[in-house]
Amino acid sequence: MAFTLSTTKTFTNINCSNNPSNITSFKPLKLPLFWPWQKVKIGPLSVSPMGFGTWAWGNQLLWGYQTSMDDQLQQAFELALKNGINLFDTADSYGTGRLNGQSERLLGKFITESSSLGKQNEVVIATKFAAYPWRLTSGQFVNACRASLDRLQIDQLGIGQLHWSTANYAPLQEFALWDGLVAMYEKGLVRAVGVSNYGPQQLVKIHDYLKTRGVPLCSAQVQFSLLSMGKEQLEIKSVCDELGIRLISYSPLGLGMLTGKYSSSKLPTGPRSLLFRQILPGLEPLLLALTEVAAKRGKTIPQVAINWCICKGTVPIPGIKSVRHVEDNLGALGWRLTNDEQLQLEYAAEESPRSMIQNIFQTR
Repeated sequence: MAFTLSTTKTFTNINCSNNPSNITSFKPLKLPLFWPWQKVKIGPLSVSPMGFGTWAWGNQLLWGYQTSMDDQLQQAFELALKNGINLFDTADSYGTGRLNGQSERLLGKFITESSSLGKQNEVVIATKFAAYPWRLTSGQFVNACRASLDRLQIDQLGIGQLHWSTANYAPLQEFALWDGLVAMYEKGLVRAVGVSNYGPQQLVKIHDYLKTRGVPLCSAQVQFSLLSMGKEQLEIKSVCDELGIRLISYSPLGLGMLTGKYSSSKLPTGPRSLLFRQILPGLEPLLLALTEVAAKRGKTIPQVAINWCICKGTVPIPGIKSVRHVEDNLGALGWRLTNDEQLQLEYAAEESPRSMIQNIFQTR
């Protein structure tokens, strides 16, 4: 069943006759979580105010993926699609070991088998191409794009993204990868191009380079949340606003630290526990503020954290692994935090002595 808002009244059409059979009951009016005019522009694309990330699909090391989860993942995808979510983010490197590329394969399968008639064509896939050391030419990058299209079973990507910059350790490779973005755009393999994990200075450089080649840079995907709103991240947001680039915020829930589910005495299993053990003890002011706002609004903590990202003009892409995740995250739509509530949360974030560790590939 789709997770939709509805009115609380049931209306009846009563005929003047006393015959009960002339009384027709109407089902409650279902309202969408957002209206078509509330979609967000990413270059030529119109996407839902929130998308979903699929990093966990195929990742056994960090997220404990097993193929037995596929049915649940497909149900989660269907629920998202039925409720108007049309942006799904993935990468050609998602999936560990022999499952490399599994996230793309599953997305392709789910789109092909979708029961949401008409909505398959509205799906916007944003995939990221890894800057592997053996991808040294633009042609190799184009080949990577074609391989992703094969796994996804589609003819054209919504957004083709460079997963990370090599400027810090292989600057010559960087230019080849930029040319690869240009080539896949010119060949019609992608409708728009974007980058991921680019700092403010490098973001300006690639924007200017692509502009000289007649290719607009439409999106920049970075870690951005109440747990990751330091000076550099805010500078990236400022650059995006100035250049007309849409910021896509990944990890809007801080890998789960902003869900209220965990504490110093209740940690997740696997490698995440090491990070949580370092950061969670310093998040009391922020988690308390999230709890207060959530209680006042009748929302959950994750819904408030995601809504803050939306209010900042970004498109958050929380990861999903289950129907429950989708149901909860959809509750971040259809309302907005007030300016005072946003300031309350931001002040609490600044008062928290710990913040998220940035991606090691993020450049200046």
